[in-house]
Amino acid sequence: MPLQTLELHPATPAVATLIVLHGLGADGTDFLPLCDELDCGPVGAVRCVMPRAPVRPVTINGGYPMRAWYDVLQADVGSPRREDEQGLRESMREVHALIDREVERGVSSQRIVVAGFSQGCAIALLAGLRYPARLAGLVGMSGYLPLADSTAAERHPANHGLPVFMAHGRDDEVVRPARGAAGRDTLRALGHEVEWHDYPMAHSVCVEEIEALNRWLVRAWGG
Repeated sequence: MPLQTLELHPATPAVATLIVLHGLGADGTDFLPLCDELDCGPVGAVRCVMPRAPVRPVTINGGYPMRAWYDVLQADVGSPRREDEQGLRESMREVHALIDREVERGVSSQRIVVAGFSQGCAIALLAGLRYPARLAGLVGMSGYLPLADSTAAERHPANHGLPVFMAHGRDDEVVRPARGAAGRDTLRALGHEVEWHDYPMAHSVCVEEIEALNRWLVRAWGG
């Protein structure tokens, strides 16, 4: 089934799209304030697309159903970590379908940025690197790089060197900062230009982060 989406449409035809993926147990509406804060005037008309993850049981929450891009099999401690590869890949395909729809609506893939927070970050990085056409860039906030060992082999040549914005709270106890930094280092080693920011906050988003993201988005879209 296609994902439900909340969308902010510009007054004139969109020339760029920002797809924003929410975190575990959240909803697309969580990022309405962020999208409202962005000022991408130099870019032109930008459409914001905020999909809702499917409802599924989540293991670390006792199997309680909630909106989740994939199951979380263990807390962010210990090693090796078990990942819900099937759920990750299902959500990756759903995000690819969202990108395809934006292209069908007249926005070039090279004018599309996929962003995400926490679980949404994981899916944004997973899906964006594997999408079979060049994107404008990827944004990962307070998250990590999933299926990291397969990234080099599976990323699509069209998105080699794709620019990435990543930010993390130094006091994050949900997704440890070291996991975000490990993803950053992996992507840099693969030749991606990763702009990295960290802030004195927990598992959250701050004003300074939004301002830095705004500047990065304008550059990514060539504004």
